[in-house]
Amino acid sequence: MAIRDVVSADGTTIVYQVSGKADARPLVLLHGWSANLRCWGAAADDFATRFRVIAIDLRGHGYSDAPAAGYDDPKNWAADVEAVLTAEGITSGALLLGWSYGGIVLSDYLTACGTGAVAGVVYTGSMANIGPHMPGAATGSLMQAAIPGVFAESAGHAVRAFSVFGNANTGPGPDKGPDAQRLFGVSLATAPSVRKALFYRSVDNTDMLRALDIPVLVLHGTADRVVPVENGRYIADIAPNAHASFWEGAQHGLFIEDRSRFVAEVSAFAERL
Repeated sequence: MAIRDVVSADGTTIVYQVSGKADARPLVLLHGWSANLRCWGAAADDFATRFRVIAIDLRGHGYSDAPAAGYDDPKNWAADVEAVLTAEGITSGALLLGWSYGGIVLSDYLTACGTGAVAGVVYTGSMANIGPHMPGAATGSLMQAAIPGVFAESAGHAVRAFSVFGNANTGPGPDKGPDAQRLFGVSLATAPSVRKALFYRSVDNTDMLRALDIPVLVLHGTADRVVPVENGRYIADIAPNAHASFWEGAQHGLFIEDRSRFVAEVSAFAERL
């Protein structure tokens, strides 16, 4: 396992972690809003037995730089992913996996850079677009309830706002307290200004979805109240070569809620590429 960094097009340093088999298919993990590369937990370790796993700290998150501006420009997000792929010498065959906001970043990359380096993409609990009135970009009821408190600089206000999510990221069933606390902690560690900035942009990547010439896997819980399942259905309906797996009653963090199923479905998809 190695921690590395690369400087993106606008001078932002992007930090990422590499694990797994050096000669295996690259699996690039793009985390969600107010998370970091450690959010994947044990799923990343499972993937490392099959893939060359590259988990990225998105700009403004984790150990990557947090510039004062530029979060509203899709080209910056695309350049961050491109910089990592270039640094790792990846010119073909990569599998990109975006969770939640990571699906928007994934889409920004494909819109700007195309699919030359990519063999397939996975959207999990995610959307491709963002902004008011954008198609396939509905905001879930829990996210609506948490805003604007999650943008607050007051620690007390922010803690109470994040508590609205409850078990959304870990799912029902046996207690997954350590995972929940890890996600809660990294959310609070993300600067309030960054949490807010990520929501203040509008992007429609629908044309990219329609033109995709690579396979797409959509994994989405039907009870997701952070990113509604309708957003996943939108991607599955628009992308020409899409396969969807909708988990009945599941919530937002499928890789924690049922790690074995998540790893199995992504791995099976990769084997078909």
